[in-house]
Amino acid sequence: MARDRIRNVLLIAADQWRGDALSVLGHPVVRTPNLDALAAEGVLFRNHYTQASPCGPARCSLLTGMYLQNHRSVRNGTPLDARFTNVAKEVRKAGLEPHLFGYTDTSSDPRGRAPDDPELGTYERAMPGFVPTLVMGPSFGPWRAWLAAKGYDVPAEPYGIYTPRPGYPGAAERGWTFAPPRYTAEHSDTAFQTDAAIGFLALQGDRPWLVHQAYLRPHWPFTAPEPYNALYHPDAVPAPVRAASAAAEARQHPLLAYLIENYARAEGRFYIPDYTSGSAVTDHHHRQLMATYFALMTELDHHVGRLVAHLKALGRWDDTLVIFTCDHGENLGDHFLCGKTAYFDPAFHIPMIVRDPRATADATRGQVVEAFTETIDTMPTILDALGLPAPRQCDGRSLVPFLHGAPPADWRQDVHWEYDYRDVRDPAIEQALGIGLDQCTLNVLRDRRGKYVHFTALPPLFFDLEADPGQFHDLAGDPSRAADVLGYAQRMISWRMANDERTLTALAVGEGGVAERA
Repeated sequence: MARDRIRNVLLIAADQWRGDALSVLGHPVVRTPNLDALAAEGVLFRNHYTQASPCGPARCSLLTGMYLQNHRSVRNGTPLDARFTNVAKEVRKAGLEPHLFGYTDTSSDPRGRAPDDPELGTYERAMPGFVPTLVMGPSFGPWRAWLAAKGYDVPAEPYGIYTPRPGYPGAAERGWTFAPPRYTAEHSDTAFQTDAAIGFLALQGDRPWLVHQAYLRPHWPFTAPEPYNALYHPDAVPAPVRAASAAAEARQHPLLAYLIENYARAEGRFYIPDYTSGSAVTDHHHRQLMATYFALMTELDHHVGRLVAHLKALGRWDDTLVIFTCDHGENLGDHFLCGKTAYFDPAFHIPMIVRDPRATADATRGQVVEAFTETIDTMPTILDALGLPAPRQCDGRSLVPFLHGAPPADWRQDVHWEYDYRDVRDPAIEQALGIGLDQCTLNVLRDRRGKYVHFTALPPLFFDLEADPGQFHDLAGDPSRAADVLGYAQRMISWRMANDERTLTALAVGEGGVAERA
């Protein structure tokens, strides 16, 4: 088959995968042989960042190509304005049918709907435009029904299926998350979802498609099936990057103090398989938690390998664009934080591997790109590879020039992300910090030398990344660094101005009709 045209797209998105956790990047513990092989046949973008967290806002940026400041789906449950297009809607213009396996955590626009419309009963809807071929959120219904049909005792509470086997040998010594769940590896959620995609692809023949395979893992609950549960020993995991104590860490900033005291503790309960217990996560259990997190990555890596092997067996490897990425990262105990909160890099630095099958990409296979790239680049990359223009709403840029050995001379020299920590239903964080609902926001500008964090109504932060890569020493109040802080703040203002929502700004209505700048 001539390798001159892309007909299909496989967009794989993990959930909560740290950008440093690939063995091809030299991670000291986790092994990802299939992703390493994909990187060898494609291009790995080492400095790739998401634009937001948690899942809903991050996936909106991934699938619409827009910064958080523009799509404004700021939290899980914040509606996504129905006027925006997305990658699923756009690829239909090239004759591809976009199929979703997993979830997009999209919150539907309630305007024009009845208050009791079932669509408004959950934030975990499929983004419009996708064919919901296998929807796994919010209750993992298809998988749990499949397990029940196989004879498993499936609890009514959805997350109860992840509860570890009681009395499992070694769990007391290794930590709570060492015990596997009741299901086997071939019956895991990751295996089930992969099987479904493989079965679907086997029936497509020559019909072009986009498959968005959106996995839950390595997101909590942290239980891994045998033999993955014993793959990594807790004594081998790297130590978290953090201060000597949580109290010392919390002195850096009021928001960090609040998150360590409240959210991280609450999130930690979910990391324990018996997540109703309210137990604290001790260092002993945390090391095993990290080992289990890495084990879930290796399990997912195995199934990525199955998808790649299936594409090759079907003869679709040479006309399919394959992308592996993630919605957001995971703090994993760094700075005494769990999950994807705050402003530190591990929650926003994510993996990005792109394999372009065309012969024009042969010269770059196996390259590692050091340039800063962002999750908003994903949609323009897919559209460019299919010969489609990116809609005006997109804030990102295509990565195809990097794949073809011609990176743009005017590429970005920094990255940006936002974190919105409002809670519409609970004003506790506003009351604790003395701020309003619309002031629960922060913006980050990061380049190779420094990192500036601007808060709407709280003190800013500035880190010298060359001298302080762990980001322990805030220099925003240091008079000797005032020029640096001012320079980064001015750059952030300019960035926001240049990236305001732009859908209609290249149009002019008047004599002669509508004029448009490409």
